[in-house]
Amino acid sequence: MTDTLLSYDDVLAQFDPALGLEVHVELNTATKMFCGCSTTFGADPNTQVCPTCLGLPGSLPVVNAKAVESAIRIGLALNCEIAEWCRFARKNYFYPDMPKNFQTSQYDEPIAFNGWMDVEVEGTTYRVGIERAHMEEDTGKSTHIGTTGRIHGADYSLVDYNRAGIPLIEIVTKPVLGTGAKAPEVARAYVGQLRALLLGLGVSDVRMEQGSLRCDVNLSLAPRGSGTLGIRTETKNVNSLRSVERATRYEMQRHAAILADGGKVLQETRHWHEDTGVTTSGREKSDAEDYRYFPEPDLVPMAPGREWVEQLRAELPEPPHERRARLQAEWGFSDLEMRDTVGAGALGLVEETIAAGTSPQTARKWWLGELARRANESETELADLGVTPGDVARVQALVDEGSLNDKLARQVFDGLLDGEGTPDEIVAARGLAIVSDEGALSAAVDHAIAANPEVADKIRDGKVAAAGALIGAVMKEMRGQADANRVRELVLERLT
Repeated sequence: MTDTLLSYDDVLAQFDPALGLEVHVELNTATKMFCGCSTTFGADPNTQVCPTCLGLPGSLPVVNAKAVESAIRIGLALNCEIAEWCRFARKNYFYPDMPKNFQTSQYDEPIAFNGWMDVEVEGTTYRVGIERAHMEEDTGKSTHIGTTGRIHGADYSLVDYNRAGIPLIEIVTKPVLGTGAKAPEVARAYVGQLRALLLGLGVSDVRMEQGSLRCDVNLSLAPRGSGTLGIRTETKNVNSLRSVERATRYEMQRHAAILADGGKVLQETRHWHEDTGVTTSGREKSDAEDYRYFPEPDLVPMAPGREWVEQLRAELPEPPHERRARLQAEWGFSDLEMRDTVGAGALGLVEETIAAGTSPQTARKWWLGELARRANESETELADLGVTPGDVARVQALVDEGSLNDKLARQVFDGLLDGEGTPDEIVAARGLAIVSDEGALSAAVDHAIAANPEVADKIRDGKVAAAGALIGAVMKEMRGQADANRVRELVLERLT
């Protein structure tokens, strides 16, 4: 059954959206949250488990100190208060990927709370309040075998517990109000900026395609100007920035169609379908009471020392907004250029490309031009294309030294995306280097002049602009592998 959607303009005319974003971040600790099992991604199923993370009788948890430190650093970077005393709780529910039948999490006493992060969208700054950032453990991974890929309609299911027990930080926003038409863009910008902040802190690889950063999008609508909150839905495990924006927009249009028709939105979880761009119903949303939280009896409370907290605060990297301002001044970018760079998720990529020896404008040209186009075509984030800042810097170096022109450089990027090796290996294998043999260039110029006598006569008569036609003919004969400036010089030497 296909959902009815209201046009986006009609949504905005009748309703005010409220966002709530829950981001789950897998920390990059070497071991799990409460045991010594490895957290390495991609191991064979159920090879990184032990009695503790499998919840076997008699096993006892021990808190990962590095995970606690990472949680505090995240909280500080989000302008949160750090609890002087907090503890873990048991969140009770049954699901096959949670082998203990409860998740060790934090409930009413999170380690970090009451923070904020400012997000800029098209020149307007939106303050996103942070309700809490709490520690917990990840669940295992269920794979449902069948035509649907989901539990409903599956022939059978397989469970891999390697991920069970990996340290997680869940960052929960307060209701984000006042975003209006920009709600989808604000949601995307917030997750993107949070991703950049976490990467800068060095606490996670934040690879959304591998699940180390996952976003749940909460959305509700209320009558325009009412100042109230509507009934929300929670779209689970959205795994790309683009999908965060698309899922938010879709749910706004779906909610509005229900409400405009006099219906009532069901408070439930929803599944996002990347291929079709729609959400489908998951399960009716549980309230906190349904999880029967109670303090974890096997773990003592934590009381982070104030000296330690202040030491971690002093060691925080440069805040994202300050970093952007500094880099913009260093690079000489206009406000629009910087905004586009940030919006494309290319700030760190451009920075690393410049550090590898490329000029700011050239680095920006490749990432926001050719590579952004490829990313859009493949519906991939720039950082996940498979082209590194070092690759881009080397391609530009080959252009600067005269071995390539921009047209040939684009073919090198083709090779990089196809996994054909390094830029130099691709140039050699594809025979892309610019022809520097003066004899070959001279022969091609003479051939073009002989084949286009009328154009040659115009140049002899002083119409130098006509040289473009001969240059184009030479470049075609040389398959683009000639220095256009040198070809022009040779043409004019012969005809003027």
